[in-house]
Amino acid sequence: MVREVYLYPYSAEEARRRDELSLWRASHRENIACKEAIEEAVRRHFDGSHLDNDCLDGVLREFGCKRTAWVLANTLQQLEWDGRFSPRNKAWAEAFPIPWDKRHSLEFVVTSHPAILDGVVDQYRKIYQALGLFGSGQCEPNSYSSLDYEGKVLVLVPDILKESCWTPQNQLWYAHDGFGCHPNAIGRSIRCTCLGDGEMTRWNRTDFIGVLREEFLPDWAREKLMELKGQEQDDISPTMGEMTME
Repeated sequence: MVREVYLYPYSAEEARRRDELSLWRASHRENIACKEAIEEAVRRHFDGSHLDNDCLDGVLREFGCKRTAWVLANTLQQLEWDGRFSPRNKAWAEAFPIPWDKRHSLEFVVTSHPAILDGVVDQYRKIYQALGLFGSGQCEPNSYSSLDYEGKVLVLVPDILKESCWTPQNQLWYAHDGFGCHPNAIGRSIRCTCLGDGEMTRWNRTDFIGVLREEFLPDWAREKLMELKGQEQDDISPTMGEMTME
């Protein structure tokens, strides 16, 4: 079972400004523990010439995907000069907004051999890709800054959800209305329905990656979308009893 410790996204300095040092300290301790767990996993699963495919299984069960990725990405960012990490893994790591913290970031750098650790990162990325989650590459370009979301299928940022809910079904939401639908509005709230289970709730515009491109809409989502649009049409169409004659 994944340890439920909040992954704090800001530096110690920012945490001090926000009066959130206790959250930062707890998260930092977990980052170090995760780093040590990865090192132990490498020792156990690398026999000198071969890295077991299940090297990260125990680490992910204990610390989850988000923290494991955070620790691995921090390691590659701190060691970006090392040519033993592949360009694709360095590019992957750079996408994580890990705050610059000269002292504390070094405390959760994985010290396993870089060539072996590069294989560990490859394994993590394959495990994450196997989840089938939607990302920015499947969304309309510049969705957040330029598109109106009303009546569109939106992709929820995975990190908004608990990892136990990381499925494509929980990521796709149909936007009904709300000030957040409009890119330049002051309000951020959007009333929407999950295409996976039909739950209706409100999210903020910042909770979404963007508008899903039509070609990536799965059949199951398309069916639910048609159902929702049909219900909306029924709600605005007058019934025979409500019609009046001139």
